[in-house]
Amino acid sequence: MSSMSYLSVIERYHEYRSAIHELMGSIVTGALEAQIFQQVERQRQVIKNLRQQYPFVDLLYVLDGNGIQISENIASERLHSPSGKGCDRSQRSYYQLAIHSSDVVVTEPYLSSASGALCISAALRRGEGSEQRVLVIDIDLAEIVEFLMGDTARRRFQPLFKWVYATIAVVLFFVAALLLYFGVEKFWMLLLSDDDSGHASSLMPFSVVIFATLALAIFDLGKTIFEEEVLMHKDIYRHSSTRRTITRFIAAILIAVSIEALMVLFKSVLGDGEHLIHAAWLLACSVGLLVGLGIYVYLGARAEAVLLAAKR
Repeated sequence: MSSMSYLSVIERYHEYRSAIHELMGSIVTGALEAQIFQQVERQRQVIKNLRQQYPFVDLLYVLDGNGIQISENIASERLHSPSGKGCDRSQRSYYQLAIHSSDVVVTEPYLSSASGALCISAALRRGEGSEQRVLVIDIDLAEIVEFLMGDTARRRFQPLFKWVYATIAVVLFFVAALLLYFGVEKFWMLLLSDDDSGHASSLMPFSVVIFATLALAIFDLGKTIFEEEVLMHKDIYRHSSTRRTITRFIAAILIAVSIEALMVLFKSVLGDGEHLIHAAWLLACSVGLLVGLGIYVYLGARAEAVLLAAKR
């Protein structure tokens, strides 16, 4: 199965439905020849040739006029499919469509029993009476969508991208753990300290809070990267997907900047007044980030709504 989510695949299928059906019609028509109904070796050669040109082709098999599979499942190299010979396919939608048509018919998406992924089937009937035969070709729906979108090459590098993002996220988790360790150490020193002489001891709790909040901010950033780029499906062609990532990333930075601004402000109130202007600037930056993020989310949502309306 491709890394695309089921929801994204279905959406893209409806978007490119006409192109997909036309492409499958040309594939089945091009594969049709007399020998393919009788010769297993010819069937294997046909699917091998199809896979070289169209990497989304998964299965090829032949039914008789009653919907009984009379050939083995001729599967691509990546797919280990059971024989299938002798199975009754008369209730399947591709047979029901093909038996009443002389043209190539294409089903709606369904879950393949062979691959477990979303697929669609194209079928073509030839012959009459006892000589009637139906040629069926199954394809991986996600892969044909990627093929039509020109996204196949990028998808090959997707595992590498995920490993890189996962490594970066793990490094950030370690940094967060290190900061948390220093925060705990400072807290322990504060508990054991006998120095009640004023300024240094009054600022010690802020050191603990700074380490803890930095650890929280960095951990949240690593978590965002890991969830967005490794665990969750991300459709780069959807503005909402990119907008979600940017929103979460900026939100993590906004929280960190706001907390640090409050820490500097509290320290200034307790006597370190020279940094009061810095606290004010940090708070202004937080407000600017929040306003900018709101404008970005609003305009992004409006732009996507316009694009979707134009496509419809």
